[in-house]
Amino acid sequence: MGNASRAAIVSDRRITGLSADLIAGLVAELDPLWHERHQARLASRPRKRAVGAGAKHRLVLVDRRPAPPLVHLRHATTHDVPACWFDVDRSTVTRAIGEARPLLAERGRTVSPGLRPRTPAEVIDHLGADGKTGIIDSTEIRVRRPAAGRRDRDRSISGKNKQNAVRTMVVTDGDGRVLFCRPTSPGSCADITHARRLGLVELLADGPAMAILADAGYQGLGAQTGGRMITPPHRKFKKNAPDRYEEMYERRRKAHSSRRTRVEHGIAHLENWRALTRHLGRREHMSHTVQAVAGPLSHQQTADLASARPM
Repeated sequence: MGNASRAAIVSDRRITGLSADLIAGLVAELDPLWHERHQARLASRPRKRAVGAGAKHRLVLVDRRPAPPLVHLRHATTHDVPACWFDVDRSTVTRAIGEARPLLAERGRTVSPGLRPRTPAEVIDHLGADGKTGIIDSTEIRVRRPAAGRRDRDRSISGKNKQNAVRTMVVTDGDGRVLFCRPTSPGSCADITHARRLGLVELLADGPAMAILADAGYQGLGAQTGGRMITPPHRKFKKNAPDRYEEMYERRRKAHSSRRTRVEHGIAHLENWRALTRHLGRREHMSHTVQAVAGPLSHQQTADLASARPM
């Protein structure tokens, strides 16, 4: 494949999901990290030949990291497709994806050029310092069913959609920008259990004054977090409710739902990366895959928001 064709693949946002400028920044950032880990891996075992001997990479830097992983994550293609595009063997693309995925996952979510929250505590501190409201929700990603006879085979079955899935919790700001994605858990785990296992209750109760909007799946956490977790109003009457109460309840419920709409937009942007629509690979890679998508996506969202705001 010629240089012009490769440049067209890398620069087309429809293919990689990122602008050419952001890809260039990723290359400059990931290159020293990859070399450092590569050299440490080579020096960690006894060798019969010198470091650096043997076959060299056929992919140039921008093609090797991170273009094939971005193409794979964006479109959920088999490894044969980017291998055909870049005129290399499938095993070369598989190795490139395996090398770049953890590097992309560890970048964190970009809020500003110098700020990348990586933990829930950092996200809460950021929202509290800026006086912003966070929005939280969970999403499910379909996965392959575990083999028959495997232990805990039924743990991945979602009680909501009755399908094999893993679940991740997403936190966005008021602009729908992804701030945090929790490592995946089995689909049978409830939303409120996710929040408790993550330590979100303690972080909110002891953290700065702020608000987190959540849906009915998190009801009960408002009292435990000092009112910082805001959920839809409880329904006091299950039947034979007065008309006045029904009108007030619906008005409050719709007002809360409209404020939470941005998190649905953020989840939709995540699922535009087809690797998070239905994952056909190994389930052990799902947590890294979610993080690897959320990091570059938030970086692109931050760049788009900065260009859209008037100077």
